Amino acid sequence: QVQLVESGGGLVQPGGSLRLSCRASGFVFNRFNLKWYRQAPGKEREMVASSLSPSGYTDYADSVKGRFTISRDTDGSTAYLQMNSLKPEDTAVYYCNAAVLDSVYWGQGTQVTVTS
Repeated sequence: QVQLVESGGGLVQPGGSLRLSCRASGFVFNRFNLKWYRQAPGKEREMVASSLSPSGYTDYADSVKGRFTISRDTDGSTAYLQMNSLKPEDTAVYYCNAAVLDSVYWGQGTQVTVTS
């Protein structure tokens, strides 16, 4: 069965860090473009980070640039989103997305809550 499973979300204080993981099951990421999205209550889903294959080019939303880092394992099984200097406005459900040609997969999401 092909699926993506996110983990690593939780409750953190402002200024803290979390690392989200996105594990692939039934396929490997190597040829896929990877993206992390988030959706806060009452807001549209927005892309926060992307990693293109095979170039390895990465890009970030302005709101997270310099604080978040997207990466992937060399074996192509897991992607990560390292989130540092978290702010209350980073509170959202975070989703990973893997896409190549007409194949697109989404994870179920993991909640990140930043509050004091």
